[in-house]
Amino acid sequence: MSHLKDLPVVSLQFYVTAPYPCSYLAHHKARSQVATPNHLINGQVYSDLVQLGFRRSGVFAYRPYCDGCKSCVPLRIPVNEFDPNRTQRRIWGKNQDLNANVSDLRFDDEHYALYQRYQSERHAGGGMDHDSREQYAQFLLQSRVDSRLIEFRLASGELKMVSIVDLLTDGLSSVYTFYDPAETHRSLGTYGILWQIDLCQRLSLSHLYLGYWIEQSPKMAYKSLFTPHEVLQNGIWVRP
Repeated sequence: MSHLKDLPVVSLQFYVTAPYPCSYLAHHKARSQVATPNHLINGQVYSDLVQLGFRRSGVFAYRPYCDGCKSCVPLRIPVNEFDPNRTQRRIWGKNQDLNANVSDLRFDDEHYALYQRYQSERHAGGGMDHDSREQYAQFLLQSRVDSRLIEFRLASGELKMVSIVDLLTDGLSSVYTFYDPAETHRSLGTYGILWQIDLCQRLSLSHLYLGYWIEQSPKMAYKSLFTPHEVLQNGIWVRP
């Protein structure tokens, strides 16, 4: 298990942000610990940071550092042991008509329009439903590590989902996924994770990192349905 002292010898510094409203728990304040400077966080360093519970938003690597609250728990899936349940197997089969195309990060008007529709219908009032092109690009399309954009389309060419992932030394980090909110019967959010698990297996990578799981947040409940999974507790990845 990595610790901060085990990171490659680079001059990283860590600062803590001022409190801001928590996006997941009502009436809670959040703070983040941010790693700097950004230009020194290459793929190897970022892989080690992810194992320590960090995530990426644009070019910023951060992890929760809240006063008196440890609700945000990093969660990852050991993909070679993943055992899909019956619902997940059904969702996998239902979406085999989607074709995945992997590319470098890039801005696309069609992607941005889908992102806006997804935010307005699935996360209205969450602060991201009015993101400008610049905010969208800063959040998802700026990266100093090895990142990929995956678009999922029907054979007709109709766009249904877009995912952003980071390639790590031991796995993939799932950055963000947005999809057609009208396609509720497809369970595209679940399918996106299943596809990323499958990609890890095809690339002989051991883990898919899903970011933070919050037991009290209904928005996060889906992450714990992928079993077995591991959570980071006191600096050690354990099975709950």
